[in-house]
Amino acid sequence: MRLRTLAIIPIAIISMLAAGTSSAIAASPEAPVNLASAGDFTILSKTGITDVFKTTVNGNVGTSPITGAALLLSCAEVNGIIYTVDAAGPLPCRITDATRLTAAVGDMEAAYNDAAGRTLPDALNLGAGEIGGLTLTPGLYKWTTNLSISKDVTLAGGPNDVFILQVAGSLTEANAKQVILSGGAQAKNVYWASAGAVAIGTNAHFEGTILSKTMIAMNTNASISGRLLAQTAVTLQMNTITPPAL
Repeated sequence: MRLRTLAIIPIAIISMLAAGTSSAIAASPEAPVNLASAGDFTILSKTGITDVFKTTVNGNVGTSPITGAALLLSCAEVNGIIYTVDAAGPLPCRITDATRLTAAVGDMEAAYNDAAGRTLPDALNLGAGEIGGLTLTPGLYKWTTNLSISKDVTLAGGPNDVFILQVAGSLTEANAKQVILSGGAQAKNVYWASAGAVAIGTNAHFEGTILSKTMIAMNTNASISGRLLAQTAVTLQMNTITPPAL
């Protein structure tokens, strides 16, 4: 049995119990997910990146094994390097580096498997798959269903605290809602591992690294402080994507 200090009873756990869900009790803080070379990318996709101009991406972008012709961001939209596996892709900024991309995609898949495969969650099916309006404390969360954020949700913790959120279905944030970090919590320590598609709503804001088994869709004017690491496609529409501070 894992033991949690009784000094603070997290709001999230109270809400979870009210919803009739169950949890394991945390013994020690979660370790960060090792992104390895995938962490060098703000956006990484295996099957392409579509875009409605103008999106702003701060950091590196890459696609593999799909041809660079499937990477539709322009050079003016990326404050970083665009990597492709072949001579196709945006010019004049595109750099061909298939070896680097193959390694990064492998590391992305390993990171997803790590985050999605961790066991003994601190909360199981919190909020019955709806966490809008809740405050979550650091730890491992697991949902065996879809996960929705229909109101602002707060992740409260210190600068070294880790949040890992495992979603067996899809992950959807509603329009104009926010994932909020408080207490010094940092986006670099937040990992969303979603087996299904991820959709960030119009004018919404998100925090953390998204590790998606399938696609990630950023709707119009949505923003994220984090990374979009997708094992299929990434779709963008006039978004702002900024990697977390190291």
